[in-house]
Amino acid sequence: MAFATPYAVAQEDLPPALTPVEGLPAAPAFELRDLEGRTHRLSDYQGRVVIVNFWATWCPPCRREMPSMQRAWEELRDHGVVMLAIDVGEDEETVFQFTADYPVEFPLLFDLDSDVVQAYPVKGLPTTYIVDKQGRIAFQAIGGRDWDDAPLLEEIIRLQKAP
Repeated sequence: MAFATPYAVAQEDLPPALTPVEGLPAAPAFELRDLEGRTHRLSDYQGRVVIVNFWATWCPPCRREMPSMQRAWEELRDHGVVMLAIDVGEDEETVFQFTADYPVEFPLLFDLDSDVVQAYPVKGLPTTYIVDKQGRIAFQAIGGRDWDDAPLLEEIIRLQKAP
């Protein structure tokens, strides 16, 4: 199934903050492959904060935020934080070509049938969820961000250090 039209509107604004998610709902489980063919399950990262970013190569704000996501990953990985970028509806060749211009070291996963994006409350791209160590959605970011913004990084590290 292709990525549904209501979701296919790239968000243009770049607010700096994360929005707390009321009620801390459980993050929907998923199992997706990355560019190297490895399988990633959200449950593999229980006990760690996981940044789950939904994006696509055709999305201008997604492209704009990707370098800052890489810089954020360089800061966060030593704190035990996991970053997963889930490409919505595109094939491996398209994403592989994208990485020539936007190299990243964190896993780029494929939601080819848009099953995972439909399980999350995504209304546009990019949309990012911060999943806490208990597997609950603690924060969301609708639209692009400067992910290497110091207060944003501090909030994610604080969440990782929490019991």
